[in-house]
Amino acid sequence: MSGASSNHIDPRADIELVLFDVDGVLTDGTLLIGPEGEALKPFNVRDGVASGLLRQHGIKSGVLSAKSSQPLKTRATQLGMEVIKIGFSQKLDAIREIAEEHGISPARIAFVGDDIIDIPVMKIIGASYAPADAHPLVLATARHVTQARGGRGVAREVAEDLLAAKGLSLADMYAHMLGDDEALRTLVQ
Repeated sequence: MSGASSNHIDPRADIELVLFDVDGVLTDGTLLIGPEGEALKPFNVRDGVASGLLRQHGIKSGVLSAKSSQPLKTRATQLGMEVIKIGFSQKLDAIREIAEEHGISPARIAFVGDDIIDIPVMKIIGASYAPADAHPLVLATARHVTQARGGRGVAREVAEDLLAAKGLSLADMYAHMLGDDEALRTLVQ
């Protein structure tokens, strides 16, 4: 993960909600069209872990996408995401609405985007992320750039980065999955 905050206090430590764009972030941007014209989107199972990991540590998650599709609604619901805002081409308005609805300051929201439409949101929230293969203007705007490309584990990398900013080790992040077996916890330290 590259990029660093210019503040002495890392704003990532105060994040309460993480919002993900979908195409190019949670997917690689591939859109499969079925025989009946339905859109299918390939999601990465690693990113599915991110939502539960964030929730386990008191951070809400959600999707904010200009596009709306049933596969997206289904996946976000399966993951237990608290915020599902799809079909919003004016993402800046949507982020303000989300902040108001959830009583969260934009400074306590992280957003992960990959294309030009995401830049205005990135400028007003607490922590902005972009996948490694995002548009060059997005890469220049985001405060943090993942090593992962879109659809290849971006959400999990962001979740781990945010939790590390809160002072958690990998073992602490995944302790709920590892149980009390100290030998297993030692492997991830």
